[in-house]
Amino acid sequence: MPLLVMKFGGTSVADPDRIKNAALKVKREVERGYDVIVIVSAMSGKTNELVGWVEATSPLFDAREYDAVVASGENVTAGLMALTLQEMDVPARSWQGWQVPINTTAAHSAARFIDIPRKNIDTKFAEGMKVAVVAGFQGLSPEGRITTLGRGGSDTTAVAFAAAFGAERCDIYTDVDGVYTTDPRITTKARKLEKIAFEEMLELASLGAKVLQTRSVELAMRYNVRLRVLSSFEETDETSGTLVCDEDEIMESKVVSGVAYSREEAKITLVTVEDRPGISAAIFAPLAEAGVNVDMIVQNISEKDYEDHPGSVTDMTFSCPVNQVARARKAMEEAKAAGTIAYDELVVDPDVAKVSVVGIGMRSHAGVAARMFKALADENINIKVISTSEIKISVLIDRKYMELAVQALHDAFQLEQA
Repeated sequence: MPLLVMKFGGTSVADPDRIKNAALKVKREVERGYDVIVIVSAMSGKTNELVGWVEATSPLFDAREYDAVVASGENVTAGLMALTLQEMDVPARSWQGWQVPINTTAAHSAARFIDIPRKNIDTKFAEGMKVAVVAGFQGLSPEGRITTLGRGGSDTTAVAFAAAFGAERCDIYTDVDGVYTTDPRITTKARKLEKIAFEEMLELASLGAKVLQTRSVELAMRYNVRLRVLSSFEETDETSGTLVCDEDEIMESKVVSGVAYSREEAKITLVTVEDRPGISAAIFAPLAEAGVNVDMIVQNISEKDYEDHPGSVTDMTFSCPVNQVARARKAMEEAKAAGTIAYDELVVDPDVAKVSVVGIGMRSHAGVAARMFKALADENINIKVISTSEIKISVLIDRKYMELAVQALHDAFQLEQA
């Protein structure tokens, strides 16, 4: 039988009524002739509640027990979904991660897949089971302990199952009806995309779009798993939502497909760093060890002391999430105290935002950067840092201009037009 993977997020299974609504969508696919693997998240808010209980019980908790507690939310949803389907006369059963088994590394709360053997689930399909309801977000370590994959891990679970079982498609049901050219809350001109390439979706996800988890898109791109993002709360058919697929399936791409933003960014500059081989490694190794997620990096000639020591010093600027500034400052101060690096001043600007334009069409079209910068200049928005890749241009700007910048760029590239 052809096989589908269907994933339902926390808001889609927030209570028994919503679970029933999701089960009806599963039943419809069974009636169309599919065997179905359903991946479920915990009910909305449940994981946060469980995390709170762990932290209240043991502030310096054992990560193995943390995973055992927080994975229980998905187990509850999986059981309720299977019961609901059984009440609809659909042969279904629930599966916890260890029952499949979903084999992962032992990195608790950040585990990665090793493999997903098909035998146990295939055997039950052969015996007449039509729906396997699998608890997302969790797996089994080589030591036999429950692991979790990190936030958003149910998306990754769904893609991994689609790859392992050769699914025709992986449908991600969420609280939005697809992927938009930008956040519809910022501009009413935002348009839902029928199709988007894996690479574009990966950039949008990593730049702050919350529709899909970044790891799930990486996995889908690696194994060429066709993803469809669609709403749990609307009637859907095979044309609904947005298809995330290989760019070969897209007839003609626009130069820019979307505008993404990340509001909570900070810009950090180390002033007058010694300009020598290895200085970048000396700066960014301690940041990596401290768990600071560095994004945009710019190195330039320092104005300070340049006349006295031309070419001997540089300024190093990078961006990171604003909630990691204290960690970054501590890492740099410790490196300076240890004599690994030297700098005159560490300057933090905590009030910036990152705005990006993304599109695989950039590969074959010139002038995208000029058009982007002119649109921002026309709105008198100053650019602090610029970063580019083959299909993306990102800028750091003052946070107060973020929404204006998104609207201006959406208009400049006429993204409201199909």
